Amino acid sequence: MVRPMGSDQDSERLVRDFCDAFVAHDAEALRPFLADDVTYHNIPMDPIDGVDATIAFLAGFLGMCDKLDFEMRHVVARGDVVLTERVDTFTIGQVVAPVPVMGTFEITDGKISAWRDYFDLAQVTKLFTGEGAS
Repeated sequence: MVRPMGSDQDSERLVRDFCDAFVAHDAEALRPFLADDVTYHNIPMDPIDGVDATIAFLAGFLGMCDKLDFEMRHVVARGDVVLTERVDTFTIGQVVAPVPVMGTFEITDGKISAWRDYFDLAQVTKLFTGEGAS
């Protein structure tokens, strides 16, 4: 099945705006970017299906963090696929934990329909237990 592809610029703008929206620290602010049937998958963990489940997960996740910033290192868009190389920095109390992440976003009808993030879970565990965080 061939899907029509959006423009590279539109897809990239959607993903950049979505990542920028995390600064508001409000999971509901992310809902307009996501398709109803979105699949969100942090690759070391089980995938989450559907916008309501994704928003609920993100709300719980954001609730643990005092602050979350996404630093985009590289973004490549081709039609309805956007690849991001990022450093996601989580602040939880005195712990500031920068995590290198590679993300893949698929766009359908102007919304994110699939979002996969690849990162080292062992590194994240060390950061959040205070071994290697600043």
